Formats: sequence, C-alpha cells, structure tokens
Amino acid sequence: MTDIPTILRAILDTVGQSADRGQVADYIPELASVDPAHFGLSVVLADGSQHSVGDAAVPFSIQSVSKVFALALALGRLGDRLWTRVGREPSGLAFNSILQLEHEKGKPRNPFINAGAIVVTDAVLAGHAPREYLGELLRFIRAAAEDDDIHINEDVARSETETGHRNFALAHFMRGHGNLQNPPELTLGAYFHQCAVEMSCDQLARAGRFLMGAPDAPRLVSPDRVRRINALMMSCGHYDGSGEFAYRVGLPGKSGVGGGILVIAPGRASIAVWSPGLNLQGNSKLGTEAVEMLARRTGWSVFG
Repeated sequence: MTDIPTILRAILDTVGQSADRGQVADYIPELASVDPAHFGLSVVLADGSQHSVGDAAVPFSIQSVSKVFALALALGRLGDRLWTRVGREPSGLAFNSILQLEHEKGKPRNPFINAGAIVVTDAVLAGHAPREYLGELLRFIRAAAEDDDIHINEDVARSETETGHRNFALAHFMRGHGNLQNPPELTLGAYFHQCAVEMSCDQLARAGRFLMGAPDAPRLVSPDRVRRINALMMSCGHYDGSGEFAYRVGLPGKSGVGGGILVIAPGRASIAVWSPGLNLQGNSKLGTEAVEMLARRTGWSVFG
C-alpha cells in the first residue's frame, strides 16, 4: 500500500531545499505581497482520508482554479449549448492573449483561458445579478468541500478590478463580436470576484472530490460531465504549459496565478498544492514539481 504521509513529507523536504521558487504574480498588487516561501500540499484519497503537509491550512486566492467550478455550473445550466460560445481546444498562447480572439472572431479557444472564462461567467450570469451568481458559486464550492468557511477576498477582487485592463480589453472585443451578452463591467465584476475566492489546500482538495469519482464524494454533476471537465483540465488547464504539465504529471489539473493547483487522480485522489511563485507560463513552479514527484512515487499518472 502506498504510504502517502511519508511521500508528502519527502516532497516537502525536497521543495524546501529549492533556491528557485519562481516569481509571484506582481501585476496584481494584492498577490504581489504574498510570501513566496509558502508551500502547502493536501491529498484526499478515495476512502475519504486526508493527508497534508506544510501550509495546507493557510488560505490563498485560488484565482483561475475557480474556473473549474464556474464551468461545472455553466454546464449544469446550459449543457452543450455552452460550446457555441467557447471552444474546447488548447490555446498554445498566454492565458490573457487576444491574438486568437482576433483570428477566430471573438470565440475563445477554451473555458480555462481568461477570455473563455469571461464568456462562461457571462453565460451563467444571464438573467441573474452578479450577487446571485456569486452566491450560487460559493454555495457550489462550499457543498463540494463540505465546508461553509469559504469566502471571497474583497481586497483581492478590488485589486483585480483596478488593474484588469487586459481582461477589459478581452471583454470589449468579445462584446464587439456579439459573444458577450452582458455589459463588460457587469460580467467582469462577477469574474474578478470569482477569481478572488479564498481557500486553503485542505479545503481545495476536499472541493475537488466531485471530480475524482469517489464513492462518498458529493454528487454535484453527472459522471459524463465529470469526464468532460477532467478532459479539459488535462488538455487546457495550464494555459500554454498544458502539454508540459500532461507530459510531466499525467493528471488533469487546473492552475491559478495565486500559485494554487487542483489536480485529480481519477478514482484515487483529489490533490491541492500551493506555492505562490510562478513559472514563465503563469503556473506554480514548485507546485508543478511537487505533483510531478507525487505522481511518479504513487504511479497515479493516467498513462500508467
């Protein structure tokens, strides 16, 4: 039987010796002040047991990891109609690039780049006030984690609103092509607050159980949609670093510029890691290295 606690302690020791921890997301002022020395890792197994090391109980801004939960809500509300507005292919470009939007007439490549996530938020908002949508999103995440102590950090949301000029450009461009139904300010207000959801690794790992197919996990979406979300996490969850993550880790994962990554080992585990320093693609540097070590030592890669 795999000794998860021993593996996690060994990973913590290894990353603790790393001199290169990456660069925090300094373009968002509230994230620029986060200590890059933080590292947390938590694993929830199929039997419901949870094992954690490091700063796994410290809350952090999950940022784009929230796109997984927003996508689950959108698919529940719209089903396959969502795919008329956003694609399902890797982008190969930076998460906030506008280049493909110009070539593809305002339809984003996938729901995990910024443009795609903005469209997903816009789709779920239809006929609802942002406060209603955010309340629904928080209820979904809290139900997934079975923990009501999960909130939105208003300071982070404000910081993103004040500096999110590229996201405003993306939104206005898509509005110009008819692929944004609400005023950009309304959709982006909801989107920035969505990205400002704050969770710990312990909470995030528990929240991911609905994607791993564990017997006692909350049944929030259908098994068919679980498969589709995991497939998109594998192919698109790390922006233009998605292929590299699949090559090194071999598991579906979704990263955020707050330094968090949610990783799913289908049928086996839900994993959350946090290290604020990012690599050049905007993904957690030590977090990626940690889950690569975990996948190798457990044999959890979906590729065997």
